[in-house]
Amino acid sequence: MREKRFIPIAFLFALAFAGCQQKSAVPQSGLPVVDIKVGTQNYHMEVAADDYSRMRGLMERDSLPDDHGMIFVFLQDTGEPFWMKNTRFPLDILFIDSGGKIISIGHMKPFDETNTLPGGMYRYAIELNAGAAAAAGVKAGDLVTVPAAVLH
Repeated sequence: MREKRFIPIAFLFALAFAGCQQKSAVPQSGLPVVDIKVGTQNYHMEVAADDYSRMRGLMERDSLPDDHGMIFVFLQDTGEPFWMKNTRFPLDILFIDSGGKIISIGHMKPFDETNTLPGGMYRYAIELNAGAAAAAGVKAGDLVTVPAAVLH
């Protein structure tokens, strides 16, 4: 009789553990992930470093875990704007120059196809959940250390 009780309890424990694992799991994009500190917070960043992944960005996802983001890496400085085509949740975007200085912070609304301008030339852009930049205490002029793993 004890064995019959053990199986359901073990099964429930396994389900609870799996549920906890999924909440913090990186979205299944197949992109490399690096850890980057932005302000006071640490984030797991998916690295969008080729034309396809930069174009795709966070499109067609329903959400992003609070401690995750995406860093867009460009081969050279650019002034290219961003937009939110097929992006379902609001985002903050940090435009960062080649030295790691935040040149501007923008706020983007779901499905908004108007351009979000960087306000200058940048090498990297970081997208975080809306409000994350303010919560991390970052502002234009602050420095972000971009890991060597994403440098070109």
